[in-house]
Amino acid sequence: MNGKIEVEHLSKTFKKGNVQAVKDVSFTVEEGEFFAFLGPNGAGKSTTVQILTTLINATGGKALVAGHDVIREPDQVRRYIGVALQETGVDPDLTGRELLELQANIFGFDKGAAKKRAEELLGIVQLTKDGERRVGNYSGGMRRRLDLALTLVNEPKILFLDEPTTGLDPSNRMAIWKELRRLNEENGTTIFLTTQYLEEADSLAHRISIINAGEIVATGTPKELKAQIGNDLITMTFKSKEDMLNAEQLMSEHLGDSEVINQNGKLTCYVEDGAKQLLTLVRILDEENIEVESVNLSSPTLDDIFLKITSEQKEEE
Repeated sequence: MNGKIEVEHLSKTFKKGNVQAVKDVSFTVEEGEFFAFLGPNGAGKSTTVQILTTLINATGGKALVAGHDVIREPDQVRRYIGVALQETGVDPDLTGRELLELQANIFGFDKGAAKKRAEELLGIVQLTKDGERRVGNYSGGMRRRLDLALTLVNEPKILFLDEPTTGLDPSNRMAIWKELRRLNEENGTTIFLTTQYLEEADSLAHRISIINAGEIVATGTPKELKAQIGNDLITMTFKSKEDMLNAEQLMSEHLGDSEVINQNGKLTCYVEDGAKQLLTLVRILDEENIEVESVNLSSPTLDDIFLKITSEQKEEE
């Protein structure tokens, strides 16, 4: 069974408002890979997932999921995938166990097998004690864990998760992370995860694509993406806006090819040999009587990558 996802020049334009949500997107997810699709609200993440899971049709391009074309062979695609979207329509009057048994029946399990599978899944997502409770009384974290269990009923080869931990507290988020790692590492499940949480992608994914305004702007392992912006990150804030603007000019002149980003009330720059550069920059600013309020030297994170990429994209536009 093929657990691969292949996307070539995918696009989607919604007629209402003539909104191009996805623009010429191409990528491949290998079988057994944990792949994160990262971007802000409105970037095109959910639209891409809806296309790949046969919920909506693309305007252009081609996508193969489990070796089947999502447009011409939607039924075959659905046999091999599990899908947990941001909003799911489940009956709040049913219990968690009843919903799992119903889902199992839909996939062809007989009554006994459906009961057994529901019990297994309640254990996996730590809801055994709450299986008889009506879903309408579940907390947000419990509901998310149930959603995950529902996607696993048919033991899918490929799992699509659209922002599965949004709004969860840290404890519930960690519980879902643990189960996703287990599915990927022990079962070899291909996982396609969309998220706004950069630390989530950094912690879980083998490889990441960053999408912004419908276009993929970067792809690589977390380590490769961090390496794209230099070894160290210097962040400074200043007593006044005038000091910050003057500092930006001086820092740009000194650093040359290293870009200085002015955003959210602070200056950031990505440099080699950050400790040495930091001492030099502080000396230069002091000589010009520019008062630094705070300064920080750190290794780059995915947050820094995203800030840099989106800042560059805005400048190009």
